[in-house]
Amino acid sequence: MRLALRRTWPVLLALAALCGCAGDEALRRAPPSRPAQVRERIASALPEHTSDRQGWAADIYIALAAMKIASNTPNICAVIAITEQESGFRADPPVANLAKIAWDEIERRAERAGVPKVAVHLALKLPSPDGRSYSERMDAVRTERELSLMFEDFIDMVPMGAILFARLNPVRTGGPMQVSIAFAEQHAQERPYPYPVNGSIRHEVFTRRGGMYFGIAHLLDYPADYDKLRYRYADFNAGRYASRNAGFQNAVSLVSGTALELDGDLIRHGQNASKPGGTELAVRAIGDGLGLNQREIRNALEQGDGQAFERTALYRRVFELADRLQRKPVPRALVPRIALKSPKITRKLTTEWFVGRVEQRQRSCIARAQAAAAAGGR
Repeated sequence: MRLALRRTWPVLLALAALCGCAGDEALRRAPPSRPAQVRERIASALPEHTSDRQGWAADIYIALAAMKIASNTPNICAVIAITEQESGFRADPPVANLAKIAWDEIERRAERAGVPKVAVHLALKLPSPDGRSYSERMDAVRTERELSLMFEDFIDMVPMGAILFARLNPVRTGGPMQVSIAFAEQHAQERPYPYPVNGSIRHEVFTRRGGMYFGIAHLLDYPADYDKLRYRYADFNAGRYASRNAGFQNAVSLVSGTALELDGDLIRHGQNASKPGGTELAVRAIGDGLGLNQREIRNALEQGDGQAFERTALYRRVFELADRLQRKPVPRALVPRIALKSPKITRKLTTEWFVGRVEQRQRSCIARAQAAAAAGGR
C-alpha cells in the first residue's frame, strides 16, 4: 500500500496543479502583496486625469484592508468605476442648481413634518455667524457639504432648532461615492470606523477618506451570491439585495402567472407598509402550492433586506417551482427595473442605465490595470 501511494503521489500533485490552472481566477489564493504594491496597483488603475492619485489610492486601500475585502483587480475597479460615475473623483462634488433643489426639498420635508412653510422661511432669514442670513448662505451653496454644514449651524443657532428643524436637513447623501449618510451612521455602529471621527459620521462622509470608506462598505461589505459585479452595482443604486429580490420577483411571476414590477421591493414601505403589495399578493395566490400560510409568507418577505431571506422556505420553494416550470434554472438575480428619481436628476434615467455606465468604466479601469501590469513586467 505504501508503495502504491508513493507511485501515485506525483500524479495527484500534477492533477492538483492542473485543477488550479483551470479554476476560477477570483478564487485563487495569490501570495499577499505588500501595502505599497497594492496602493501602486490602485493608483495605476485610476482615471488618467485624477489628481492626487496616491492619496486616492491610500484611502481605497485602507478601506479595503479595514473591512478585509480582497484588493484584487475586480474589486478595485468596481470601486473606481462607481466613484468615477458618481463624482469624477471629487471628494465634495458641486451640484448644479443645488440651492433650488435644497429649497424645494426643505419645503417638502416641512410639509410632511407639519412645520409651516412660512416659519421655515422666517427662521432662515435670521443672521448667521458669518453676517449673512441663512437664506443668503443657502442661495450661495455649491456642494452638499456646504449645505449640510450650513443647515447644522442653523439648527444649532435657532431657538428650538433641533426640535423644529432637525429633520429638515435636505442632504441625505454625500462624498465621492454619493453614499447614504443614514447608511454610514448605521455601518459605523456595527463596525469600527478606522479613522478618528471629526465631529460626526455625517461630517466624515463628506471627506475623501470617509466617503470612500462608507461607499466601499455599501458596495462590497455584505455577503451576496452574485456571479457578476453588475448586480452589486445595481444594489449600490437601488439598495442591498435589490438584484436578488428582482430575481425572486421574476420567479414568482413565472409561477403565479402574475405580471410584477421587478423593482426589488418585496413589501410595501412607508405609510402603507402594513398593506400587501403586488409581490406579496402574487405569492399568497400560490401559497397552497408552497405549503405556506399568509403569516409565514409575510415573515419571509420581511427578511428581504438581508441574506437570511435565501434560507427561507418561501425563497427555496418558489425557485424550485420556477425551475421545474421552465425546465432549467431561472436567474437568481436580475437588474431591477427602476426609474431613478431624485431632486438632482433632471432627465429620465434607470438603474439599468446606471449599471451600464458603471460597467463601461469598469472595463476601462481593467484595461488601465492590465496595461500598467504589462508595463511593469517588461
